[in-house]
Amino acid sequence: MKTDIEIAQAAEKWPIEKIAEKAGLQPEEVIPYGRDKAKVDLNSKLHSDEDGKLILVTSINPTRAGEGKSTVAVGLADALNLEGHKTILALREPSLGPVMGMKGGAAGGGYSQVVPMEDINLHLTGDFHALTIAQNTLVALVDNSIYQGNPLNLDPRQLLLKRTIDVNDRELRNVVMGLGGRFSGVPRESGFDITAASELMAILTLSTDLEDLQNRINRIVVGYTYDKQPVTVAQLKVGGAITALLKDAIHPNLVQTIGHTPALIHGGPFANIAQGTNSIQATETALKLGDFAVTEAGFGADLGGEKFLDVKTPLLSKHPDAIVIVATVRALKMHGGVDRNDLEKENLSALREGLSNLGQHIKSMKRYGIPVVVTVNEFTSDTEKEVQLVDDYVRDLGVTAVPANVWAKGGEGARELAKEVVKATAEPAEFKPLYNPDDSAIEKLNKIVTTIYGGKGVVLSDKAKKQLASYEKLGWDKLPVIVAKTQYSLSDDPKKLAAPKDFEIHVREFVPKLGAGFLVALTGKILTMPGLPKHPAAENIKIDKDGKISGLF
Repeated sequence: MKTDIEIAQAAEKWPIEKIAEKAGLQPEEVIPYGRDKAKVDLNSKLHSDEDGKLILVTSINPTRAGEGKSTVAVGLADALNLEGHKTILALREPSLGPVMGMKGGAAGGGYSQVVPMEDINLHLTGDFHALTIAQNTLVALVDNSIYQGNPLNLDPRQLLLKRTIDVNDRELRNVVMGLGGRFSGVPRESGFDITAASELMAILTLSTDLEDLQNRINRIVVGYTYDKQPVTVAQLKVGGAITALLKDAIHPNLVQTIGHTPALIHGGPFANIAQGTNSIQATETALKLGDFAVTEAGFGADLGGEKFLDVKTPLLSKHPDAIVIVATVRALKMHGGVDRNDLEKENLSALREGLSNLGQHIKSMKRYGIPVVVTVNEFTSDTEKEVQLVDDYVRDLGVTAVPANVWAKGGEGARELAKEVVKATAEPAEFKPLYNPDDSAIEKLNKIVTTIYGGKGVVLSDKAKKQLASYEKLGWDKLPVIVAKTQYSLSDDPKKLAAPKDFEIHVREFVPKLGAGFLVALTGKILTMPGLPKHPAAENIKIDKDGKISGLF
């Protein structure tokens, strides 16, 4: 059996100009990056004012068994095109951290992939590198301001920004810098975040244009003065310089699926520590070009799904017309307590227990007033009784479950799903946001926990309480809230699988991200710099004398 990368390398790739023409782009809107990649600089005046239908693909809480959410999103987009509906795909860019760490490649799988798979997983057009250098330049300018007499009275102990790198590197979580004498800077404790967790990444993906990007960068709070007053990038007078470093990165990247569906790959915030969706620019471009725009949100519906609907949707020209929740029998059995080594065996009792996780996600997504479709990503080990149990469970919740076999068949394996999704988008939808903009941060948090997670509520640490009190005085207490928590559980404990009850979410601290326009609530043991596993995926990646890469997935 061929690996994902072997399938991708054997696929016929159309010249990027042909993909751009299929998408409906004008030649002046396309900035080629070689033969099979391009940047898109959309001119809305050249296209219809009417947006296409928006389909959001999300999933149950992920497990080590895999759910294939991105794979299903790719297959669904291909299937919609096969059904005669002009469709554009919009996905996030993979981070090198997970590619080299535990996850491996992140461009779909099997015959449901975006290509060129190697470029997408490694450097693509350099967006992550631009963000990394922009973040590090900004922090260097902050440190330089302190070194050069500290005219803004910044307290080095109260700086919020960290340097970034697009690598899982636990050694950099906590560092001491500025050692070596007075010519080497001002000594202080700090650390590194992975690039995907940076505020600049969040800002890039939420900016509507270059002017908005610069305005958001100027609003970034870099830290506090000795008398606890916030200091922004605007006060440093370097917003223009940082924006200039991102002038190309703001444009979405155009590639293609194996089925030659135009695909916009742009932005890569993680959903467990950021908002977890591709850029406003990419989604709006897909909506402008296609009859249907298929997009995804990271991890489960409790993370990426909720953040897409509560943080990103208010900035879009429209709300999703349908939500697709991806599940697998294998993953549901793991939520029911089955060991990964025993997933090939039929286990109806464990599946029944694990279905409660899917049930919570169905209820939480239906709460938004948008039609929901469940798709079961098929595996050969699924038994007839297990599939029937899932069908019956989902039907009792008023939702249709549709099988998909996109890894082996690409778009052909999702045609039934495509038909069901088209039908769902024709149903009336009345979008109901989870919370009101004027709700306080604690009110927003409690609504997320009780409605989306199925928990009891929120418990704040003393530090978090003090922070909210100070944010209220500063006028920040009504910003949207991004919950940073484990992706493996509805709770903040990764070991509590399925649908735990009567749990509380523990917020240890908040991080204000005024440029992005939200507060981040750090829960449990969530980290903004992941580490590498004992046997990182990097061990499997090889390259031959001709430059051909293997082992990416």
